[in-house]
Amino acid sequence: MSNEHIDEVTGVSTTGHEWDGIRELNNPLPRWWIITFYITIVWAIGYTIAYPAWPMLTSATKGVLGYSSRNDVGNELAAAEVAKGKYVAAIQSKTVSEIASDDALREFAIAAGGAAFKVNCVQCHGSGAQGSKGFPNLNDDDWLWGGKAEQIQQTITHGIRFASDTDTRVSEMPAFGDVITADQIQQVSAYVASLSGPVSDQALVAPGAKVFAENCVACHGDNAKGNKELGAPDLTDAIWLYGPGETAIAAQVRAPKHGVMPAWGARLGETKVKELAVYVHSLGGGE
Repeated sequence: MSNEHIDEVTGVSTTGHEWDGIRELNNPLPRWWIITFYITIVWAIGYTIAYPAWPMLTSATKGVLGYSSRNDVGNELAAAEVAKGKYVAAIQSKTVSEIASDDALREFAIAAGGAAFKVNCVQCHGSGAQGSKGFPNLNDDDWLWGGKAEQIQQTITHGIRFASDTDTRVSEMPAFGDVITADQIQQVSAYVASLSGPVSDQALVAPGAKVFAENCVACHGDNAKGNKELGAPDLTDAIWLYGPGETAIAAQVRAPKHGVMPAWGARLGETKVKELAVYVHSLGGGE
């Protein structure tokens, strides 16, 4: 006696499976689906024969066509190197000013310098070159050592206070906590703060100007505009490397911080440094 069950509505036999009173019809798969399924099996077998596919202990099957995606990438990279070779050669032979004045070279240098900046410089200056406390913003017009393309190149090449480079940028502000009194530090800090904004006690400004004239003009100038030959900052703007306000200024006067920037010339090479200099100069703050 057969246990086959026939669905009363469709007249099709069921598979014998039942879930909560629901039975599955035993309809055959469509012929097109079966044909497609077998084609994919044949295609998969052919693919594993033609192309690298099966992992081995130390390598993988090579495939009868000898195809290698690694070789393709290598060929594309080699072609890219050849394509940019003429630009690299031109950058090697020209000054940064000449590069900046050539539209095609400038565009190439900015692209290459931007890539180098993301690898080497964002850790201190930020992804947008906006800097942070103790690390200069490269988008503004405030440059300790000058913002011309050649000056930027010099700074990148030899760094700042980088002991192992004899041509590094060097400046050092004395610790005036050992030179003048605490009251004088408070006074000169109020005077310096007054050059770019309001101060807490206007009575401190006049004696602070006298302290400034006696101790600070040699580097910062009579007008407190700074000196790029010495790396002395302009004190009349509202840009502060270690923070604004009388408290921050007093801390810097008392025991100044001196940042260090690596010398990138030996590490990156002259061409890459030129590209970086053109890129930084293009950010909008270059002179």
